[in-house]
Amino acid sequence: MKRPVLVLAMAAAMLLAAPVGHAAIISLYADLNGANEAPPNASPGSGFASVSVDTATHIMHVHVDFKDLLGTTTAAHIHCCTPLPLTATAGVATTVPNFIGFPLGVTSGLYEHDFDLELASSYNPSFLTAHGGTAAAAEAFLLAGMTSGRSYLNIHTTFRPGGEIRGFLVPEPAMISLLTLGLGLGFVSLRRKHTGED
Repeated sequence: MKRPVLVLAMAAAMLLAAPVGHAAIISLYADLNGANEAPPNASPGSGFASVSVDTATHIMHVHVDFKDLLGTTTAAHIHCCTPLPLTATAGVATTVPNFIGFPLGVTSGLYEHDFDLELASSYNPSFLTAHGGTAAAAEAFLLAGMTSGRSYLNIHTTFRPGGEIRGFLVPEPAMISLLTLGLGLGFVSLRRKHTGED
């Protein structure tokens, strides 16, 4: 009875840990606030962003929900890639001056859009040029940055032109828990096998 659970947990963990070269859904999220900005600010604004990438279809779905900004929105995009995870700043990786169709001139809003990462037009031209000059090379660099905690999504406003709220994109908690469970069960199984327990 223990073995099927172990096998399922290990399979799930391996699927979640699959390299970008294999078809998978990469799911990330970010809590957006002024304290996460660089430099931090006291904005009461907050938000939530989720980004999912289907590595088979190369579609990146972006969802952003935000409210209570002090300024009105002027731009929003994903920046990549900071030198270290969860800190510092980086240039804009996605479309400039802002996400396609992002609500501008508002203090609260909702945004949803799908980006085709195989198209050069989905990237900031300078990001594309700096990372191989092709959409495929830019996509690989962006995904590596997003999955390593070195990219962030922020919303720029009239109150803070450099960014009023931001959040680093990180794997969804459920994915982290499942991966940790799968790896932990795998280590237990290996230990039992090595010590002769069952």
